[in-house]
Amino acid sequence: MPYPPPPHVPPGPRRRSLLASVAGGALLAGCSDGTGNTEEGTAGSPSVVERARARAARDSRGIVERYDAVLAAYPALAERVGPLRAEAVRHAEAFGEAVATSSPTASPASPSPSVTVPATEKDALAQLAAAERALADRRAKALLDVPGELARVLASVAAAGAAHAYLLMEGSR
Repeated sequence: MPYPPPPHVPPGPRRRSLLASVAGGALLAGCSDGTGNTEEGTAGSPSVVERARARAARDSRGIVERYDAVLAAYPALAERVGPLRAEAVRHAEAFGEAVATSSPTASPASPSPSVTVPATEKDALAQLAAAERALADRRAKALLDVPGELARVLASVAAAGAAHAYLLMEGSR
């Protein structure tokens, strides 16, 4: 009668434990310590955070210019669109951009030449809503690439932009 082989447990960690440890270590190595050291670029280039903040400020300024163009073309929309424009100005300021806070109906500022306004109020509102929605989507994607506070601000402003798009289209239904 043959003897069964002795229970042999190999010395050291099992393969699964080793793989889990390596995977966990890789995840921890990818995390930042919150000091901002991983946010800086190399060779004197602007950090990822500064580039994202500048892009967000530029985008906010662009949406304010769209609001200004619509308000200049359709002053009757001031009651409906004015508060949303004021919020867009605050968003630009949150990213460090200085934007004129007065509406174009109060001071005749010329809208940006690159902004074209549709022929009807309904189409102008739809164009604004589409621009807000597209910007909210871009910001939602961008927040995945930035750390901490900027990601929270981008998420908040993206949510506000989506709400603006909803409010702009709600009255036209």
